[in-house]
Amino acid sequence: MHDRLSWTQAAFARILRPAVRLALAMGLKHPQLEEVLRDLLVDEARNLWLKKDGSKPNLSQLATTTGLNRKDVTARVRDTRAVLPATESSAAAKAYTAWLQVVSEDESQRTLPLADSGVGHSFELLSRFATRGNVHHRTVLEELQRLKLVTLSDGEVHLLGDSFLPTASVRDMLAFLGDNVRDHLQAAVSNTLGQQPRMLERAVYASGLTLEDCERIHKLTRQHWDTIHHQLVREMTDAVEQSDGQGAGRMRVGIYTYYENEQDSRQPVEATVTAVEPDVNLPGPSEPVKEKR
Repeated sequence: MHDRLSWTQAAFARILRPAVRLALAMGLKHPQLEEVLRDLLVDEARNLWLKKDGSKPNLSQLATTTGLNRKDVTARVRDTRAVLPATESSAAAKAYTAWLQVVSEDESQRTLPLADSGVGHSFELLSRFATRGNVHHRTVLEELQRLKLVTLSDGEVHLLGDSFLPTASVRDMLAFLGDNVRDHLQAAVSNTLGQQPRMLERAVYASGLTLEDCERIHKLTRQHWDTIHHQLVREMTDAVEQSDGQGAGRMRVGIYTYYENEQDSRQPVEATVTAVEPDVNLPGPSEPVKEKR
């Protein structure tokens, strides 16, 4: 049992290092980080008890599970905090993604008339389709303008960029970071705990490359992602239409690359190429991870 706790602590150190770097860069210090951790301990402990027997846990059960005292648990159970916007429900993101699909088939459609004339594409029509008519196209336009992802001139809307990356808004960038990294970790944690079905979570690792080769491979990955991105959007759009948006499932598919200068690292790494496939060959529920005793 002690070995498993040590392994988990070591894994947490690797997971949290980039998060701590972000926290320090944004001015967060230990008290703020501790607040986040305590809130999450209570929230996840509550979810754990609900999944275990379907009953709402009492304060004593939450205190025992988290290691927090009852007073702290009571305060956090009753506390309601403002959160970052949920990226899944962003009307601007939906409209921008739908527009990129149109552009992938016809580059000339990067500029659209604002108002629907009943002939051809328009920003009004595209927004109505993407948001299922739930958000006025003027509201969508204002949000995209705020994020500096479109411009408006002479009654025409011009698409900027090739991906929904709201770099003009720190709040929105943090929201996307939180949602994307959360679901990546959800897949990894699900696989590590042996839950079914196995989630796709694979990577290829190499060291000993030149930084020029790293950037070349980075660009190659982006090119391939552009192709699969448009295919996935079409599949997901069709699936939502088929279920009339009433399906119970949610899904996020992502990809990432990261490279750095290893000479800046504290420890040299031997040159190697490794395929990492944590979603296969893991012990399942019927094959528990054996612990040293």
